Amino acid sequence: MSARVPPDARPRLARGVRLHQDRARGRTVLLAPERVISPNPSAVEILRRCDGTLTFAAIVEDLARVHRAEPGRIAADASALLRDLADRRMVEL
Repeated sequence: MSARVPPDARPRLARGVRLHQDRARGRTVLLAPERVISPNPSAVEILRRCDGTLTFAAIVEDLARVHRAEPGRIAADASALLRDLADRRMVEL
């Protein structure tokens, strides 16, 4: 298992990767060279905040506030998602 994302990391989508609203299908997809991923709505919320300006801690805090959820659970889930995408070279930590 990969280590958690450090609180001071500033995650961002890797070069050439972007979120795209597929209006015809009513969903958001993550586009990368020769790859398309259909993230679930929770993952989309996390990825929309990954612009390189917010720290991981700030992303978790914002999501916890918006969803009135326990920050530890959000941090664990968001960290797992971002580490997986970093391993695929779709997110830079």
